[in-house]
Amino acid sequence: MTVTENTQAENKMATMPVGTLLFTMSLPLMLSMIMEALYNVVDSLFVAHLSEKALTALTLAFPVQLLVISITVGMGVGVNALLSRQLGEKDQHGVDATTINGVFLAALTYVLFLVFGLFLTKPYFAWQTKDAEIYRMGVEYLSICMVFSFGSVGQILFQRLLQSTGRTGLSMVSQLVGAVFNIIFDPILIFGLVGFPKMGVTGAAIATVLGQIIAMGIALCFNVTKNKDVHFHFRSFRPDVNVIRAIYRVGAPAIVNQSLNSLMAFGVNFILINLSATAVAAFGIYIRIQNFVFMPAFGVNNGVIAIAAFNYGARNKQRIDATIKYGIMIAGSILIIGTVLMQVLTVPILKLFDASDTLMDIGSAALRIISLSYGFVALTLIMQGVYQALGNGLYSLIITLMRVVIILIPALYLFAKLFALHQVWWAFVLAEGISAVTGAFLLKTIYHEKVKPLAR
Repeated sequence: MTVTENTQAENKMATMPVGTLLFTMSLPLMLSMIMEALYNVVDSLFVAHLSEKALTALTLAFPVQLLVISITVGMGVGVNALLSRQLGEKDQHGVDATTINGVFLAALTYVLFLVFGLFLTKPYFAWQTKDAEIYRMGVEYLSICMVFSFGSVGQILFQRLLQSTGRTGLSMVSQLVGAVFNIIFDPILIFGLVGFPKMGVTGAAIATVLGQIIAMGIALCFNVTKNKDVHFHFRSFRPDVNVIRAIYRVGAPAIVNQSLNSLMAFGVNFILINLSATAVAAFGIYIRIQNFVFMPAFGVNNGVIAIAAFNYGARNKQRIDATIKYGIMIAGSILIIGTVLMQVLTVPILKLFDASDTLMDIGSAALRIISLSYGFVALTLIMQGVYQALGNGLYSLIITLMRVVIILIPALYLFAKLFALHQVWWAFVLAEGISAVTGAFLLKTIYHEKVKPLAR
């Protein structure tokens, strides 16, 4: 980036009205994250028309797929942060070292999930269900997704390289092409259209991994041909412990934070499967629809981190205050609209998944009750962004631990023992509410420690 471009970027972060700045910075991230959410939603949408058990199988597989994304995105966050800093320092040697060590770590990450796909998929499903049909379909689907997960891992890494050098448009193109391929070929391979054999959940898995591999290939091609800031020099390559340590110093908290969501999905599935396989299918529908509501708010969260961090460095308390205010307003508006849509469109949403009468009954309760927590979620997301911007990722981790490990899973287990199935969903509202109150206390603490003194 040239000196002029740097100055313009700094002026924008320092002078553009915060509300406008936050919206313009968040919008590309929102679109990018929504495309990421498409894969699992599309799979589930078509698979639900095979059978309710097929949808349940994919829901049980979801935590492992989420873990792949969590570990890779966390590693990508570390690569992104280190690479951006080195580009600012004009350290080309460091940029190249970070790039090739990032590829090396991505390869190791893939090997980890390859091993899971080859040896642990069957024990994973055997532990969760005794239903032979759910077991069979789950093993078929997840085995393919894990064995060929190099596409998922690779596309995330190469897209992060594009994003860290400012080529977000190219990153979005690779995501969009992969998502469109998946949308087109899911029904073709699942139901056997236009001359292809009917493959069921196996077809869903193949369409997913092919979409990811195509997205990876396009992102890699863009990096090689369009991204002149990074170079892939593997001759005489040796892993650099210092570079790897620097990547994970930033990325490890993000990995832990993201992986807790995978733990949450696994824990909820494990509790619900003992109540009803249909309850698992209902949660599967909810969690996928939730992604489309939450992803725009996550984009706002990322925008808050960038703007608040810049203005903290610039010691501009007024703009930090404005960032917090507008972040809560925008994220809150998005999620309140999401709540209203969940309440009003519950039946049409469930019909998209070909819900049976039983699934319609359980799913309606799940969608309507859990979505009542969205106001709390908006507050928590923005507060976690402020913690990270002010250099205290530990607070963010504490909130996630509290929400998932300390409150949600134990409360869900207790509610499942004490109440009827329709009432267990209130555990989500309880967890989000307590987390938001705790988050507000932590925000007040860090605000008085780090932001308030800036006015002096």
